[in-house]
Amino acid sequence: MQLTTWLRLVPGRPFRRAGHRTALVAAGLPLHLAVVPLWLWLLGTMAASVRAPGAVAVTPLPVLFTLVVTPLLTVGQRRRYRALVGKDIPRPAVPGPGRNRKSAVRRLASRALWRQVCYHAVAGPLFAVLDLVVLAVWAAALVAASIYVWIWALPPQWRVTDLGYSTQAAYITAGGLALLLLGPRLTGALVRLETRAAEVLLGPSRTEKLARRVADLAESRAGVLDAADAERRRIERDLHDGVQQRLVSLAVNLGLARATLGDLPADARKVIDEAHREAKEAIAELNNLVRGLHPAVLEDRGLDAALSGVAARLPIPVRVAVDLPQRPSPTVEAVAYFVVSEALTNVVKHAQASRADVTVERIGETLLVVVADDGAGGADLAAAGGTGLAGLAKRVASVDGTFSCRSPAGGPTVITVELPCAP
Repeated sequence: MQLTTWLRLVPGRPFRRAGHRTALVAAGLPLHLAVVPLWLWLLGTMAASVRAPGAVAVTPLPVLFTLVVTPLLTVGQRRRYRALVGKDIPRPAVPGPGRNRKSAVRRLASRALWRQVCYHAVAGPLFAVLDLVVLAVWAAALVAASIYVWIWALPPQWRVTDLGYSTQAAYITAGGLALLLLGPRLTGALVRLETRAAEVLLGPSRTEKLARRVADLAESRAGVLDAADAERRRIERDLHDGVQQRLVSLAVNLGLARATLGDLPADARKVIDEAHREAKEAIAELNNLVRGLHPAVLEDRGLDAALSGVAARLPIPVRVAVDLPQRPSPTVEAVAYFVVSEALTNVVKHAQASRADVTVERIGETLLVVVADDGAGGADLAAAGGTGLAGLAKRVASVDGTFSCRSPAGGPTVITVELPCAP
């Protein structure tokens, strides 16, 4: 039966907790003492080198052995904390993969390795002394608290002194009970100290934790953006395949009714004409809504075709130049489309421009989007209403992109967007 199973049999939560902590201290003692012979060896060779200079050649061997056993001791320490107190100490970042000479040098020069060496070689022996003190307190407490049992059980010739059932034995029992009350506090303080030292020296540094946190947040945000984009595409498909088709069918039926039912009263024909007109306007508005959510041409044919379609619907000439060797991710592609679409809409509404240019190209791992016009300029990124540039900047920032707008009074206006793309 494992040690943790025996500890579950101890009655009472405080006693079980003290049992787990004491087991942690006892299990850590051999791990803390493992490096001591190596350092005694190092001190011995250093002392020998003073007496015989030729012996200094073997001095680095204890250090090399320490570097070799450090990862093994670290694994043992992590398993000790995980098994006995349920504390999971994460691994620090690995300097680099591979087993060549450069990767080995990077590992030897990494701060994580030398923090582990500091834990095992410096903090470990100190903790070993504290572990012995705590275990000695527990042993003395148990022996003293059960002194009457020893008096009763041991033969007279085995007793150190003939206490008998005297007042002195009662004092010893009281002292043992006091140590039993003090033992959990000492053990808990030592376990907290060891755990804190292990987290700092065996786990990742604060910089690595922050980097991991940023990476996790970036990954979760990318997942949210992908999910939102997939939901927009689903809504677009439902509207296109469901509501839009019903409206088209309604408009066709109203058109047939208006064309075939010639003997209707004037009021009824007027109602049919009005309903037919409203149905066609609803279809046009729904087309614009679907196009704004996620145009099907963007998913099917990419940015070039989607942006060309946007430019064709505008009342001013727009030159579109798209140079993409391969398509970016759907999320980045959607952000680029909406930025260009909204920017061109602002050009038509506010810029009083006669033409516009759109350039989309991929430079390395960056998607560069430039929208320029020859309008009046004066676009304000900080404006709360009107141009909507602040909303575009937020949309670009959602994928860690950069947004800039240069729009002096009198024009021209140039919007530059850089979006990160996976290789």
